Amino acid sequence: MSANDSANSTRLRGTNPVRDDGASGLRVRLAAPPISGVVRITFILIAIGFGLYLVWRLRGVIQLLAIALFFAFALFPVVDAVAVRTRARRALVILAVYLILAMLVTLIAYVVIPSLVTEVHRLSRNAPYYAAQLRHNATIRRFDDRYHITPKLVRDAQHLPEELARLAGPLKDVTIGAASFITQLLAVLSITFLLVLHGRRYAEMALALTGERRARYRQVLIDIKDSAAQYTLGNIIIGGTSTIVTWIVLSILGVPYALALGLLVGFFHFIPLIGATLGSIVVAFATLPVNFPTAMIVWVAFIIVWQRIEDYVIQPRVYGQTMNMNPLVTIVSLLAGAELLGILGVLLAIPAAAAIQIILRYWFSALGAGTIPTDSSAGAEEER
Repeated sequence: MSANDSANSTRLRGTNPVRDDGASGLRVRLAAPPISGVVRITFILIAIGFGLYLVWRLRGVIQLLAIALFFAFALFPVVDAVAVRTRARRALVILAVYLILAMLVTLIAYVVIPSLVTEVHRLSRNAPYYAAQLRHNATIRRFDDRYHITPKLVRDAQHLPEELARLAGPLKDVTIGAASFITQLLAVLSITFLLVLHGRRYAEMALALTGERRARYRQVLIDIKDSAAQYTLGNIIIGGTSTIVTWIVLSILGVPYALALGLLVGFFHFIPLIGATLGSIVVAFATLPVNFPTAMIVWVAFIIVWQRIEDYVIQPRVYGQTMNMNPLVTIVSLLAGAELLGILGVLLAIPAAAAIQIILRYWFSALGAGTIPTDSSAGAEEER
């Protein structure tokens, strides 16, 4: 053994001494962290806290941006198709789409609201007659004698006009709320206009910062845009189809304001999961003045069959696999949307959840963990 080897062996034994029992002992020396590292971590924590504070203070603006982004995704295919076929300027096409949407909203409000008020007053006025008709059934009469159901229904129905007037609230609150709503609506429409007009340019500017992953992130944006567009256009198709079918059935039954009620049913279809059922219940009450209870029975039987056709024939063809979401994700997104934005949050919950699911799917794929389970994949796994 050379002198150098002997010195190295001696240094190793000094660093990692061997005890008499044969076990090696390790010396651990704790050193104070460098000042630069402590300062860096402190600044990072301060920056994160300040960022969260800004997000909280600007939450209203962020909500408006999210709504405008969703509307922009929904309008992109429509504007693209019209601009390509007509070769018109993109800004003029967007303004034309805005004008058509405003006319439709005005028409629906003009037709539906007066008829709804009229039906409420008619239901309140004829409530005693409907209660007497219900008591013709022996089973209902037996339960009514025991629990006094019809007197409570009559009393509540007669107070419906007062409750409807109370929903309007004080004039001051309505005025302030309307002004705030108009301001937010103009902001959303303006942001949506700019996103649809220059959206691709904005997207390319953002993608330029992603470097080598630019193509992957571009595909994520395309999938999110296609998902939101297909969901919105699918809802329009399904809601329009339900409006026409409801109008035809109610016209055959002789129900007044059939077109207004059909538009109401079409609007309720935009509310996921429970919207179609809520609209059907409203129409069921509207059939009470017409040949009770035959018209109501026919309507209930029709709506049961029609909803099955929607669920198993129309929706799969309209939505395809784009909105193939896990049911748990759907329910949680609806609850979160209702808590954050109310009815508007419910309308935006499904496309927002679909966008998050697309992002997670690409993320899991990049990590090599496959994709997150959807409804169909989960069902197939359970069958196996």
